[in-house]
Amino acid sequence: MNTMKHEHIEKLIATEVEKIIAGTELELVDVEYIREKNWYLRVYIDKKGGIGLEDCQGVSEKLSKYLDEADPIQDNYLLEVSSPGLDRILKKDKDFVRYAGRDVDIHFFKPRDGVKDVVATLSGKDGNQLMVSIDGQSEAIEMKDIAQVRLHIDF
Repeated sequence: MNTMKHEHIEKLIATEVEKIIAGTELELVDVEYIREKNWYLRVYIDKKGGIGLEDCQGVSEKLSKYLDEADPIQDNYLLEVSSPGLDRILKKDKDFVRYAGRDVDIHFFKPRDGVKDVVATLSGKDGNQLMVSIDGQSEAIEMKDIAQVRLHIDF
């Protein structure tokens, strides 16, 4: 079997994880297959109230079994199953719905009104626009201008 592109691997693994967590409270947040020093297959799961170690271990064991049997990935890689973390990146439409009302850090590809980063209150997503409130002003920002949206953490 020839080597699959990492996007294909991410899609394949996402489909498999959805099967594993079907009927549970768990939700798949993201799958990343990326090369750092080594290849990492990272699966991020979440549920209301947060996930525990058992959730991660359960998914990891079932996914490992699938990966051993189906063997879809040629490279040597490390599997990590974890929660998305406090400052998680918002990517999917349902993320923008779930976190409406929360503060987010928006990073632009190029400066917008002279700044590359802005903290805004997330209102939601409408098609290709991110709906936010910045300093009390409602704004619609084109998704194509946004490099990344993360949950804002106040320390």
